[in-house]
Amino acid sequence: MTQVPETMPAAVFMGLRDVTVEDRPTPRPGPGELLLEVSHCGICGSDLHFLLEWGGRAGAIEGHEYSGTVVALSPDVTGWQIGDRVIGGPSPRCGKCEHCLAHRPSLCDQRNSVGGGGEWQGAFARYKTVRAADALRVPGGLALKHAALTEPLAVALHGITQAGGARPRTRWLVTGGGPIGFLSVAALKALGVDDVVVSEPKPSRRALCEKLGARSVDPADLVAPDMPYDIVDDPFDVALECSGNGRAQEAALAQLKRAGTLVLVGAGMARPKFDPNRILLNELVITGAFVYDFDGFPRALELLASGRLPNDLLVEQEDYPLDRLLDAAVGLFEGDLAAKAMIVPRVS
Repeated sequence: MTQVPETMPAAVFMGLRDVTVEDRPTPRPGPGELLLEVSHCGICGSDLHFLLEWGGRAGAIEGHEYSGTVVALSPDVTGWQIGDRVIGGPSPRCGKCEHCLAHRPSLCDQRNSVGGGGEWQGAFARYKTVRAADALRVPGGLALKHAALTEPLAVALHGITQAGGARPRTRWLVTGGGPIGFLSVAALKALGVDDVVVSEPKPSRRALCEKLGARSVDPADLVAPDMPYDIVDDPFDVALECSGNGRAQEAALAQLKRAGTLVLVGAGMARPKFDPNRILLNELVITGAFVYDFDGFPRALELLASGRLPNDLLVEQEDYPLDRLLDAAVGLFEGDLAAKAMIVPRVS
């Protein structure tokens, strides 16, 4: 075990648009656990909901898109050592229900209770524990900042899987150019899909998606056909709805060709109004994409390390200290920050 202080700085969610940096006790690795010194932690869409819309749990330390270095480990842990570079993997599943056995762990019957035990602490802090069985080794040559993109990239890859995979000579519409949206664009391009269009109202996000190889449009440019059996000009095989916006979900459905697929990736509270006749007459498929494929984290980590993604474009160049977490969250929410904002465990 390296020298680890008794306390650590942590960004604590106190309520709506309220974050404070506190000294908290440094966690200690329990049985089967590693203690990581956090390198980077990305701000997720759920963090934005907690901070800027709902208020979240007062006193919570959030942050689940993280990378770090092992600084301590439980005596019963094997295969890891001090100094190893790590990301945290997906939360544990039961491995026994019909969905786990079908390699669909995101639907696990016990997904909200497996591995529960103790109060969870996120990575908007200097140190974080992780189960050794869940941790993944960061490949050599991949920066820890970029490795922290693994979790949201795995979400994007699951959306592509739910659409039937990245097939050549298909047209894809991505509605919402935020982190999951632009990571979906980057993944599609890396997987050989050339025709990708992004619908996004924020100019900064449209510009980023264009740098990644997509064509961008304003959502107002997506026109719905008058009749349910009519099809738009240049329709799409697949629409990945990544915003969670009800109107965007409705618009995405209207852009599909016959037998097209709409994948709902973004979470939101709005309830869209879908025309059942359009779905029936055109045999459209609507499905959801909840978190990850069974091998989503390893695939995402491999893709990030492959050189096929423009990793530097996917993250904001500036790192944000703990006491600027709220500033970064507001910048993402307002669209002033286009790429993934990363928090580092220090105070400015």
